[in-house]
Amino acid sequence: MVLLCLSGGTIYLLPFLREIYYIPIQQAFGYSNTQMGILFSLFGLASMLSYFPGGWLADRYPPRKLIFFSLLGVGLGGLYFATLPSYNTNLALHFFWGLCTSLIFWGAMIKATRTCASSEEQGRAFGILESGRGIVEVAISSAVLAVFAWLGSQASALSQVINLYSWINIALAIMTWRFLEDDSQRPLDRAPVLGKVSLADILMVLKMPSVWLIATIVLTTYSANWGAYYFTPYATTGYSLSVLLGASIGVSKMWLKPIAATSAGFIADRFGVAKTVFALTLAMSGSFVAFAILPGGKGYLFLMLINVAIASSVVFALRGIYFALLDDSGVAPAVTGTAVGVISAIGFTPDFFMPILGGMLLDSYPGVQGYRYYFGVIAIMSIFGVFAAHRLMKKSR
Repeated sequence: MVLLCLSGGTIYLLPFLREIYYIPIQQAFGYSNTQMGILFSLFGLASMLSYFPGGWLADRYPPRKLIFFSLLGVGLGGLYFATLPSYNTNLALHFFWGLCTSLIFWGAMIKATRTCASSEEQGRAFGILESGRGIVEVAISSAVLAVFAWLGSQASALSQVINLYSWINIALAIMTWRFLEDDSQRPLDRAPVLGKVSLADILMVLKMPSVWLIATIVLTTYSANWGAYYFTPYATTGYSLSVLLGASIGVSKMWLKPIAATSAGFIADRFGVAKTVFALTLAMSGSFVAFAILPGGKGYLFLMLINVAIASSVVFALRGIYFALLDDSGVAPAVTGTAVGVISAIGFTPDFFMPILGGMLLDSYPGVQGYRYYFGVIAIMSIFGVFAAHRLMKKSR
């Protein structure tokens, strides 16, 4: 589990570098908000096309090999990204990163996590995974941000930040190959069955209403997660904060992930995963309604920071436990990868359309207004997550 947390917390730091360094990336590469959106939407397109076949791969090949190659690919791509290549090259690179993280890594990580715990401990296992990933993310991000500040917080320091993240991925790839537990060493009742997923199994997963409800919850949560990625430039643009202070907000909210995800896991095991998810989707919807009506300006800075903490905690909590709904849905461990592939192919589509939408809104409505419209769209989408969670809660009784 330790290596899963380390790899899961590190591999996405490069593709989602914008979460903390949005404005330095714009300054270093000279990109508009729309260009930034297209760049990360291409990553999302690769991910969207990869989740389903990635689930199939996870059901056929050991996680150790898949996680090794994904970490290595992201790290090597990062070393090239640090040279500040052309826009077209960056488009290809982000597509490649989408393949590494979604085709090779994601399903393997989820399946390895599920087989680590009994049916009664699924909420706890996924909560620990998400909290562990959060600890890794915030520890690495805080250290790298300190280096960025030491180098002067200028766009010229960005290459050094990218190089640091890249070498960390490569080092973890080596550690994974050497130390990650083989499937043959897992308890027999939770060991994944590799290479035996049939077309009938895939069709069975596709026919399960609960799988589609979970996919809806993941989609709305991940749309809100994209809203959280914009908190750094939102604070800088709408509340007149410096680039370094805005980046600090991006890192600070990461400290909430381990607390929120772990707490959600234990609460879900105590009161039920479906009930916990329903309550969290309600809170998520309300938080983004608040963002949509906040006018911006230093007079509202305290309210903005409080709401950033609430929204981040809720999103992190949901991300920590929504895959624990698989056990409530009766999905057999042998087809976990396939189910995760179906859910992820739908649920993570915001990786494709949310960056483009955000870029277009921010360029069309300068200042805080573009962010308000963006958060308003997320608030509306969150309502669908509330309905899906309520339906799933009724089915699980």
